[in-house]
Amino acid sequence: MKLERTILKQTVADYLYPHSISKQSAMQALRREIKSCPNLHYQLQQLQRNKHRHYFTREQAQLLFDYFKEKHS
Repeated sequence: MKLERTILKQTVADYLYPHSISKQSAMQALRREIKSCPNLHYQLQQLQRNKHRHYFTREQAQLLFDYFKEKHS
């Protein structure tokens, strides 16, 4: 997947949770997953460079995709 400079959080949630009932439930599942892993939450905070709350940076999105790939392998 080619990553843009910033990625909308809803797009990431839709990609990681394609079988969710709605975008809100996908976002809720993503937030729950991030909060359940303190190490992932800390790493995302360290990579946060943008001031937009609704977007992930490319590095943050890559970290999430790597985390989910490792978790579901």
